Amino acid sequence: MILAIVGPTGVGKTKMSVELAKRYNGIIINCDAMQIYKGLDIGTAKIKEEEKEGIPHYLFDFVDVHDNYTVYDYQKDVRDLLKRFADRTIIFVGGTGLYLRAALYDYRFDKEAEIVIDESLSNDELHQLCLQKDPNCLIHKNNRKRMIRYLKRTSEPPANPVLLYPTIFIGLTTDREHLYQIINYRVDQMVADGLIEEAKSFFDKKIYSKALMTGIGYKELYRYFEGKCSLEESIDLIKKNSRHYAKRQYTFFRHQLPAQWFQVNYDHFEETVEEVIHFIQKQ
Repeated sequence: MILAIVGPTGVGKTKMSVELAKRYNGIIINCDAMQIYKGLDIGTAKIKEEEKEGIPHYLFDFVDVHDNYTVYDYQKDVRDLLKRFADRTIIFVGGTGLYLRAALYDYRFDKEAEIVIDESLSNDELHQLCLQKDPNCLIHKNNRKRMIRYLKRTSEPPANPVLLYPTIFIGLTTDREHLYQIINYRVDQMVADGLIEEAKSFFDKKIYSKALMTGIGYKELYRYFEGKCSLEESIDLIKKNSRHYAKRQYTFFRHQLPAQWFQVNYDHFEETVEEVIHFIQKQ
């Protein structure tokens, strides 16, 4: 059985994945594009060792921040795991919808084609085209070169992609204002847990890789370290970008995946877990 836990950042996907893995003796596979990187722990809300509760976790914390790990790389690694653990319950968890689609659907990745991009387009216009191509695109609008390269790529999904691996998609949600409160509090907690120090350790090493220049929580703090804004402005920007990202995640998951959605009961999370399990058992 394959389960996929989706939803916006901060909604409770990690906790749900562990509870389901315990119930079904499953393994957990990450589908968050930032949690693959080593050392990006606090800013990505990466699961801590004690939170895993002995459940095997895969594709977390295994790529160097200098490396450019692509969706194609992820697809290959995931499908190896799907073969290896074909007799186990496999639970995907994470907020990068494109990773999940590439893993489970009939996506094929081609080499860069000679597609002409209008060089007169502004950075904002290019950025909008990138978001049209993928609502989860994290390329910064000031990175013109990367946006153009991204738009030239022909790794478009088929018009009606076929699900290659039968999967039960579970969506977790809460009302928008409550989610924004969760996100704002979560960022404050990250700062208290050492996010600034974590980001500064990479900045001091002069690491300006894709992971750090596109990752929410890091790119904003780099602006502070460079003297382009105050610390308060940087933190407010992390919150703002996180909220915007959550909004794009909702759009992607609701339109691109056949998920059954569950309103999370944060006061009695076990009730939401039982609701999800009841739904799974009926499939």
